[in-house]
Amino acid sequence: MKRVAIVGGGISGLSAAFALAKEQQRGAPLESVLFESSARFGGVIHTESVDGCVIEAGPDSFLTEKPWAAELCRELGLGDQLIGSNDAERKTYILLKGRLVPLPDGLQFMVPTRLASAFFSPLFSWVTKARIIREWFYRPGGARSESTVAEFVERHYGREMVERVADPLLAGIYGGSADELSVKAVLPKFWEMEAKHGSLGRAMVVSRQKLSELRSAGQPGTAVPTRSPLFTSLRGGMETMVDALPGRIPVAARRLNARIEAVRAESGKWLVVSGGRTEEFDAVILATPAYAAGELLASASAELAAELNAIRYSSSVTVILSFDKNVRAALPAGFGFLVPHTQDRRLLAATFVHNKFPGRAPDDRALIRCFLGGTRDEEILERTDDEILAVVRRELQQILGITGDPRLVRVFRWKQAMAQYGIGHGGRVERIKEFLAGMPGLALAGNAYGGIGVPDCVREGLEAAAKIVADLGIAGSEEAPC
Repeated sequence: MKRVAIVGGGISGLSAAFALAKEQQRGAPLESVLFESSARFGGVIHTESVDGCVIEAGPDSFLTEKPWAAELCRELGLGDQLIGSNDAERKTYILLKGRLVPLPDGLQFMVPTRLASAFFSPLFSWVTKARIIREWFYRPGGARSESTVAEFVERHYGREMVERVADPLLAGIYGGSADELSVKAVLPKFWEMEAKHGSLGRAMVVSRQKLSELRSAGQPGTAVPTRSPLFTSLRGGMETMVDALPGRIPVAARRLNARIEAVRAESGKWLVVSGGRTEEFDAVILATPAYAAGELLASASAELAAELNAIRYSSSVTVILSFDKNVRAALPAGFGFLVPHTQDRRLLAATFVHNKFPGRAPDDRALIRCFLGGTRDEEILERTDDEILAVVRRELQQILGITGDPRLVRVFRWKQAMAQYGIGHGGRVERIKEFLAGMPGLALAGNAYGGIGVPDCVREGLEAAAKIVADLGIAGSEEAPC
């Protein structure tokens, strides 16, 4: 019987534990133990139902085009709970000189695909509009060195596109800066488009035309992609998925309030120390932030630990407020707004939750999620809840004209929770994989390596479990029960 320790009970660790439990059901000679240092599983995925509102403390959804989270939900029997975003209401604004300016139609991240819409948008100056037209004639170049998102966008569209679009979008997703994040790691599709087509605008139009032709051709018996909502969530909130996973993992394999103090390699085994007790395992999956994994692996491999410790993280604060029907009626249509750092505000973004997904708030209620922090404002986490709330209410009044008192308020802090994919991140991940290839019985999972979203973390957990099963040679042979 092989024993596997999984350290970290977020969605990556839960996915790994679920995959190993399935192997055990198929007859694999293994048992696993999932260690979580806090009092609950799920990590940053946390949902509350308060006053008729569904409140998401962490991620409120995942990208539909990445299949792993939705597939896991269906396997857990939650397929009927999956809901799509209200894309008919999908409009995003940028705060510019005190006004909310909508992103022009056809803007794919920072790539304008409808020239007329971009040309008439007040979001861009005439200089940037000229750059947008000129970009269509951008040709593929030779060898390229890795660049930041800011450098990449600037060479196509100019600095204004960086400051007004790319940077606030990345701040809202990563809590990071376009001047520091690697385009190759963060936006690999755009990096590849530039290499093949030169112009990003032309590349996006070609891609869209091919998809349209595929839909219209519709040959009998041929599966044709259909247009899906951009985001997917669960009817009762994201924690529905987290709540379902532990029930598929043996009770004896789940340990809460179990902080890991050390992980050591010794005589072909892994020694895991928790609560002063040392247990012996044949393999370990570290589904923790990279810096925590680095600390635990310092004695096993100083070089691997150094690579893990070099991955930076950002912190964030999420503030959720509910207002009455008068505020809801006065809010602009759409999913919310982004705030460029040049606009001298502490808010990074705000989501109008009642518009984004159905059933998130009563019809007479406005539900707004506000985001602060990131690499440029780590200091906000040191403020009290009252001080943070004062900042949020002042800026919501300045931006949206909201003066009334909120019906409910929730403040959530996420310290060092979001990995930053800086220059050289891809190479660092490859070196980490090389170290792991030479360390049988060790796997890593989490948002520090191949993607930060929930689907990526699910995939990371499943791949970590698959590595361990392969390393130990213990794959089950029987079909797991449904």
